[in-house]
Amino acid sequence: MLQLTYFMNSIFSKAGSCFVLFLLVATFFIVNSLTVLAQGAAGVGIRPAVINDKMEPGELRQYSIQINNLSEIDQTYYTSTRDILGVREGGVPIFSTGNLEMSGFELSEWITLDRTEVFIPVGGTEMLNFVLEIPNDATPGSHFGGVIISVDPPEIENSGASIGYEVANIISIRIAGDAIDQARIRQFSTTKYIYSKTEVDFAIRIENEGNTLVTPAGPLEVFNMFGKRVATLPFNDSQAGIYPKTEVSNGMRDFKISWQDDGIGFGRYEAMISAVYGEEGNKNTLTSTVSFWVLPMNIIGPAALVLAVLLLIIYVAIRIYVRRSIAMMSTGTTRRLVRSRQRNQFPIVLLLVSMLAVTALFLIILLVLFA
Repeated sequence: MLQLTYFMNSIFSKAGSCFVLFLLVATFFIVNSLTVLAQGAAGVGIRPAVINDKMEPGELRQYSIQINNLSEIDQTYYTSTRDILGVREGGVPIFSTGNLEMSGFELSEWITLDRTEVFIPVGGTEMLNFVLEIPNDATPGSHFGGVIISVDPPEIENSGASIGYEVANIISIRIAGDAIDQARIRQFSTTKYIYSKTEVDFAIRIENEGNTLVTPAGPLEVFNMFGKRVATLPFNDSQAGIYPKTEVSNGMRDFKISWQDDGIGFGRYEAMISAVYGEEGNKNTLTSTVSFWVLPMNIIGPAALVLAVLLLIIYVAIRIYVRRSIAMMSTGTTRRLVRSRQRNQFPIVLLLVSMLAVTALFLIILLVLFA
């Protein structure tokens, strides 16, 4: 019996050791596999990120883009083209997911890639060439698309089973002809109407009403209450484009600009934006203005306190004067006493008039400052 017990314990002990060993081996392979996957998902680079050009109907041109393997394994990349249907908030392009999506500004069918697969070793670089041929009947205006670089073949991506990653450049081609460059400022405002210091945030929304890509840029100038320019801020220095309206894009783009000044700001300010866009020799201008106030409490607070004290003094003086007048009229005093008191009242009246004059002057000064 003792021998049987010892035998069973030995078996269970060996089984437990084998199970622990199995867990260690499995953990090693899982961790190692995840490490390899993590190393392989470092990314891919593409240059140039944007191609912006002008072409004529029927014209053919050749372009090249550089693909960099930024991962830690050798990688085969798959190339394809897509149209850009519009932009999301913040200027992020919306790429089409199929040939059925139409925006009226398609470009991908005019692009012919020299290959659909590119093998690049670790840290390597390859050039991808493509031809862009504009049809004779191409509609004037801007057309948008991009070259997609992916780690998955297009058929896997279209099936919805893709787990890889992809990058793309943006191709914007302006076709000559009856193109319409038209935009307007839909909003130019500040986040607040009154600021306690010169830290002002401007919000600009511009709408593209034409059929071309517009890139408005120019100065945003700030003027104080005396008409003096106190700041000039750059607007859209990065030349961010605004896409035309499509079914999935409203043709608008929002911009944010901040102004900060170390000096003491005070009074009413006016900001004016002047942006230009369009082709050379046919520039259009966008202008708009907005006003705001800077009222620092370290100035407004003492001024309000002085005004309150003056008003309180005037109120108390009037109360005292009225009470004395009532008391004098209700007592049977002689005419000489009345005349004496009337003479004594003259300094009080003079004091009240002086305070009223000071108060009026103070209010006039405030009016001039805030006008």
